[in-house]
Amino acid sequence: MSPRPAARPGGRSARVQQSVHTAVRELEAENGRDTLTVPLVAARAGVTPSTIYRRWGDLQELLADVAVERLRPEAGPADLGSVREDLEHWAVDFLEEMSSPAGRSYIRDALAGDPDGGNAGRCSAYAVEQIEIIRDRAAKRGEVAPALDVVVDHVVAPMMYRILFRPGLLDAQYARDLVVTVFYRFLPLP
Repeated sequence: MSPRPAARPGGRSARVQQSVHTAVRELEAENGRDTLTVPLVAARAGVTPSTIYRRWGDLQELLADVAVERLRPEAGPADLGSVREDLEHWAVDFLEEMSSPAGRSYIRDALAGDPDGGNAGRCSAYAVEQIEIIRDRAAKRGEVAPALDVVVDHVVAPMMYRILFRPGLLDAQYARDLVVTVFYRFLPLP
């Protein structure tokens, strides 16, 4: 995103953001991404092109903003009763969503329109929030959970590398194996 100040979270600003994001998703689904233009999105959203340029700067930054919102998890991680099962399930879901054609497209859009790293930070925060929910539940159950940075560095980071640079080498077992490795390498044996 550009260094413009963030818009207020409610009111007209939120309605404009929602209508513009909806317009992007609808037009992309109807006509494909290559046909998108700021005037076309503005017309569908019921705003002026200058509103989009003022808020997002250009089409790439708008697509990046839409992508970041699409990468936000819709629900919290499943509670399967143990920290290891919860992390394995979350890692498999994360890998499946991010490595899908739509997920990879959203990742590319989010990073392409991210000159200051803000989108990457927001996407990282989504993963961190999910991991922290799992860690908090584990603590309430009296379980020892791997440190947040260990999960990010040894589960999320390798998956993202493969999603972006080696997508043919991904499956659910890969995600599970990363979690198992974290438990064997970074947690004390019972």
